[in-house]
Amino acid sequence: MRRTVLAAGLAAAFALLATSAQAAHRWGLKEGKPDLQSAGQLAFGPDGILFVGDAKGAAVFAIDTKDAEPGKPMARNIEKLNEKLAKVEGLKAPVAVNDLAVNPASGNIYLSVSSGETKAPALVKINGEGAMSLVSLEKVEFLKATIPNPPEDKVVGDGPRARNRRPEAITDLAYTDGKLLVAGLNNTKAASTVREYAFPFNDKDKGFNPEIYHGAHGGIENYAAIRTFVPMTIGGVPSLLAGYTCTPLVRFTLEGLEDGAKARGTTLAELGNRNQPLDMVVYEKGSDKYLLMSNTARGVMKISLKDIAREEGITEPVRTASGTAGQTYDTIKELEGTVQLDRLSNDQAVVVVQKGNELSLRTVTMP
Repeated sequence: MRRTVLAAGLAAAFALLATSAQAAHRWGLKEGKPDLQSAGQLAFGPDGILFVGDAKGAAVFAIDTKDAEPGKPMARNIEKLNEKLAKVEGLKAPVAVNDLAVNPASGNIYLSVSSGETKAPALVKINGEGAMSLVSLEKVEFLKATIPNPPEDKVVGDGPRARNRRPEAITDLAYTDGKLLVAGLNNTKAASTVREYAFPFNDKDKGFNPEIYHGAHGGIENYAAIRTFVPMTIGGVPSLLAGYTCTPLVRFTLEGLEDGAKARGTTLAELGNRNQPLDMVVYEKGSDKYLLMSNTARGVMKISLKDIAREEGITEPVRTASGTAGQTYDTIKELEGTVQLDRLSNDQAVVVVQKGNELSLRTVTMP
């Protein structure tokens, strides 16, 4: 019996290694050490491949996690997350969590973090039992795509508007239909951009320059970055649902766009000023679809996606007392403090909650 169990275990291990090797070969990944300068936005692609946004290095990495064995989505709840992360071998306090992504292949959770006073970039895996481990970046299979013409890595501008725009070279990313979509800013006056990389990465990125009507500001804008987005099919057409600071919710149609073209979005909602969206996921409840969006100042919104395929959008200034118009939403008080979230299943999400300087990771039921 013992030999049989051992043989079965070895067979499973060899099968997993073979699967990982096939994935690396299939996607043309090469062994080496990714030269991450920062670890920000995360998204999963096929075969357990993790995309990591590196705004400081103006690059995106595709890393084989070797974590493609099917697993059952499991609830995990970790209090004092930042303190426990600081105890993971290879990390140093203080540890900041930059993004969260659930690996759909295995159900394991991945975090991008900044470690220590130097803010060294790192990736952490949380398995089904809640155990945390550093993801080794030594001798891993990966690919790298550079971000052309990123904002300069220095403070520019005068007075209260002076800031370093380099961290906004990548504000969000997502994999869909064989492509990696990367939102952020470039180094031009019409700075807002969505770049499109066919995967495996080729030598040239494509993409478009989004512009919107911002009801709270009463005008057309093409310089503000999309803060968070989800790709989805809307009215049978490949689209993006994008959130901006102050807080327009905008639909962009991806069909028929030429490389480098301007794309005017349809403003579906104004969700209130003095606020920045942080993260969003789409899910179904009964026969209806909803967007769950975390924010800096307006809590977590459950936004109805009813009629989002409509042609008309907001094209006039919004002067309501609440500063809101368009899609309706409810504020989910139970999720107060949520800064990051991702779907674990259609019925559950994993969230990172911040209260003061303390972080926790929780599994919650979709509202």
